[in-house]
Amino acid sequence: MTTVLPPSDDNCDAYTFLSRPRALNQKRKYRAGVPPPHCEPPCFGNIMYDKRVVRGTTYGQHMLPLSANPDPIEIQRQQESQRRAIARRRAKAQLRPATPEPVIGRQHSEIQTELYLEELSDRIEEVDMHTQTDAFLDKPSTPLFIPAKSGKDIATQIQEGELFDFDVEVSPMLEVLVGKTIEQALLEVMEEEELTNLRALQRDFEELRNAELAEVQRMEEKERRHREEKKRRIEQQQAVLMKEKESAEKIAARAFAQQYLADLVPAVFTTLRDNGFFYDHVERDVEKEFLPWLMKQVQHSMGQEILGRTILDMVIREIMKTRKVNFKPVQVDQPVQA
Repeated sequence: MTTVLPPSDDNCDAYTFLSRPRALNQKRKYRAGVPPPHCEPPCFGNIMYDKRVVRGTTYGQHMLPLSANPDPIEIQRQQESQRRAIARRRAKAQLRPATPEPVIGRQHSEIQTELYLEELSDRIEEVDMHTQTDAFLDKPSTPLFIPAKSGKDIATQIQEGELFDFDVEVSPMLEVLVGKTIEQALLEVMEEEELTNLRALQRDFEELRNAELAEVQRMEEKERRHREEKKRRIEQQQAVLMKEKESAEKIAARAFAQQYLADLVPAVFTTLRDNGFFYDHVERDVEKEFLPWLMKQVQHSMGQEILGRTILDMVIREIMKTRKVNFKPVQVDQPVQA
């Protein structure tokens, strides 16, 4: 943006620019040979694209004062506002956490994280424009308002001592001040004595309290020892009673066992003997070993004998069948000897 100062009174054709003049951009908006419809160049259909419209905030623009003698109060106010803005930016920079240093082999790069990216450039786009203003004079400063005088001046003369006698008028005030000072001094002395008495009483009370606390601690320790001794004696007595109870139960159990086993042993032996738990080894060997083996051998022998007889009967039967088929009757004169 270019700021143009109005012409001064000395030279009406002289202007001052904040930026160096440069040539305008000659780029055409429309194709060559085709003028824009219903518009004479240069023409802008939308004020958002009109370069004559200034957009953005005006707080950051440095405007030079129009008068030759700027107001120092205004300059001081602007400098104070600039200092406050710089202080706020520094405070924000201190509160914002700093980016940690990059690791070895890497480096930080600035990127945009907004939804829509925009081209960033350090150079501000500027367009030179010119205008002609009429010469004018600065408004003179407003004179100080002084109201017009009204009424009549009247004077009177008062001699010394007519209205006020210093010695007479000051005596009551001095008496009051001295009395109040003495009273305040007496009150402070009495307060100091009372504080001294309170400190002495507090010291005596603390000594008495410490003695009572020591006596209470001694009695608590004594009571704790008595309680622990009582608990230990009770535990010992309970242990003795438990041992006595266990001894009595053992004696009663032993007596009952002896009384129960006195008739139990003969009965058990008799029952075991009747049930065969007490036996003769030779008889048991004969019954359990010899007799089963003997019966098995007898059964085996009887089975072989029966098998032999069965085979013999089958052979005889087959022979009889064969002889019966081949038998022819013959006449004999003499009996056949068997």
